Amino acid sequence: MTLSLGLPAVRRAPESAPPTDGRPDAPELVDRFGRVARDLRISITERCSLRCTYCMPEQGLPSIARENLLTPAEIARLVAIAVRDLGVHDIRFTGGEPLMRADLETIVELSSAVAGDASISMTTNGIGLDKRIDDLVAAGLTRINISLDTVDRDHFARLTRRDRLPAVFAGIEAAKRAGITPLKINAVLMRDTLAGAADLLEWSLNNGAQLRFIEQMPLDADEAWARDNMVSAAELLEVLGSRFELVLAGREDPAAPAEEWLVNGWVQNDRPATVGIIASVTRSFCEACDRTRITAEGTVRSCLFGDDETDLRALLRDGSDDAAIADRWRAAQWGKQAGHGIQRPDFVRPVRSMGAIGG
Repeated sequence: MTLSLGLPAVRRAPESAPPTDGRPDAPELVDRFGRVARDLRISITERCSLRCTYCMPEQGLPSIARENLLTPAEIARLVAIAVRDLGVHDIRFTGGEPLMRADLETIVELSSAVAGDASISMTTNGIGLDKRIDDLVAAGLTRINISLDTVDRDHFARLTRRDRLPAVFAGIEAAKRAGITPLKINAVLMRDTLAGAADLLEWSLNNGAQLRFIEQMPLDADEAWARDNMVSAAELLEVLGSRFELVLAGREDPAAPAEEWLVNGWVQNDRPATVGIIASVTRSFCEACDRTRITAEGTVRSCLFGDDETDLRALLRDGSDDAAIADRWRAAQWGKQAGHGIQRPDFVRPVRSMGAIGG
């Protein structure tokens, strides 16, 4: 099988900028459905130290040429524009695996310096985090999400195609020692790890981590996802309910992707313990989505499932001012689609996989 990073329809030339007919004269990243993007995900690499079956092919994704990746200064400039001009208040670095970039600390430091009150966070698999966490916190990192789908070493090795669970645990312990709160764990629901879901929740409760389960979406590079085989939130709740008493608490923030469930009898940080479930497929929250994304190559991707992308890297490098970049970004977000449409019979999965888009 020939793999690629995907060939989305990228708007590059100024004359091909997205149409903005009907867009209100507003500085925010508003779309045609009235949603406003406040949460920015910036992918900084396609490389990863694991090969999770729901994300990466076994041989990894094709490399992006170094000159096509955004530099730390370019990333920080986009962060400044997003916060100052577009109303963004949450910045998250993703990949691939952000820790694969040797200049991650510089990216965080430069971005933190221009981010104002916006939070600076990262999604990571935790491998190598123990060696870099202190420098990352000193640079301005405030929150971390660590991907961990199982606490069974054999299952972990099969799912990630790497026997690295001890390294992940080391990263989690380092984050706890560094005082990162809240420390969140992300777990993608898979058929062969469902039986261990309650073990993962118990481990998280005992280790002061906030666990969020995520329904698997059709974003795997191997294109093996099948609706009939995915684990639903309802199935997960049945499995967890055999060991824990769960009570629906809802969403504290209407735009938050996770529904929270109280875990009766458990307390974390002097508060009732919760577990989150992001039911991206069976309980879609697209109508409240507040995210905008920048790929590692510097294109705006307004929706995970929308293959139309708008190039900002060219504007960063051709002398365009911040106002022009902000306008292009607003135009790209205005064209955001209504939702992923997975339930529709005419659904077409994206060209890019999750690893190439940025999680």
